[in-house]
Amino acid sequence: MEEYLQVVPSEIEIIKQDFEKRNSELGKKIEQLEIKKLIKGKNKAEEDLNSLKIDYKKLRLSIRTARLEKTS
Repeated sequence: MEEYLQVVPSEIEIIKQDFEKRNSELGKKIEQLEIKKLIKGKNKAEEDLNSLKIDYKKLRLSIRTARLEKTS
């Protein structure tokens, strides 16, 4: 009888294991959300950088065109 009682986890141990399992699952979900947020931010930064590069090229072209018009 004593061996059987030692093997069966107490109610507190069961609740603790359930809590730890849920805590771990929530931790993984939070980590996934943070990763998605970082990826989204990275993509936005890359889009902004590409837009700035295009604007810079247009500006340089405008400057060249303006200089050519002045000299001619």
